[in-house]
Amino acid sequence: MPNSAVTDPNTPKRTLLLTGASRGIGHATVIRFSSAGWRVITCSRHPFPEQCPWDAGPEDHIQVDLADHDDTLRAIDVIRERLHGGMLHALVNNAAISPKGPGGSRLGSIDTEVDVWSHVFRVNFFAPVMLARGLIEELKTAKGSVVNVTSIAGSRVHPFAGAAYATSKAALAALTREMATDFGRVGVRVNAIAPGEIDTSILSPGTDKIVDEQIPLRRLGTPDEVAKIIYVLCTETSSYVNGAEIHINGGQHV
Repeated sequence: MPNSAVTDPNTPKRTLLLTGASRGIGHATVIRFSSAGWRVITCSRHPFPEQCPWDAGPEDHIQVDLADHDDTLRAIDVIRERLHGGMLHALVNNAAISPKGPGGSRLGSIDTEVDVWSHVFRVNFFAPVMLARGLIEELKTAKGSVVNVTSIAGSRVHPFAGAAYATSKAALAALTREMATDFGRVGVRVNAIAPGEIDTSILSPGTDKIVDEQIPLRRLGTPDEVAKIIYVLCTETSSYVNGAEIHINGGQHV
């Protein structure tokens, strides 16, 4: 996908802030944006993994516990310092947690404890709006873009995704619409992507049955297929797309 930041050395480098970058969709997103010449700042509760292939990784990695509101606010201050008062062209809220029961079982609405609900919502729902609010000036200056990663589980009961995860993703989809209205007034677009069954390391046993019975394309999606849509939503190609939730699931939702 062409990008002027690659072909024109005089074009200022654009900056992406990405949460949940260590594997799967997040990892593919870093590679997609880095290859297009973007600076990528990553956030994770883990230290930077040295085997990761992108440049300036350790220097542009912030270790943060997004379940901790105070630590999230601390990270926002660090990010603003790293930007040196400059622009943030894109924020991708990809980090999420999906707790399981004994033996990896699905946690439903009856057997999910309140503290688990709270933990899931702090990471999956509150952290995205805290980051966007905390960095609104940098996003506004860049006329930037926010992409929230929701899920097919946010709009239908899923056999593997638990109730807390699913409802947090439904709430994030609603939040995306609210943010698109509020942030749009200052020139910042806010959209969401809702992946279905993507070929990552966290697939549950039984996914092959979903592929055979529910997905018209009869295959899993790849992390890069998701990353490409995230990239489009952060560039001028989608300059009039705001408040959308794009389904990336091979037709599973139809």
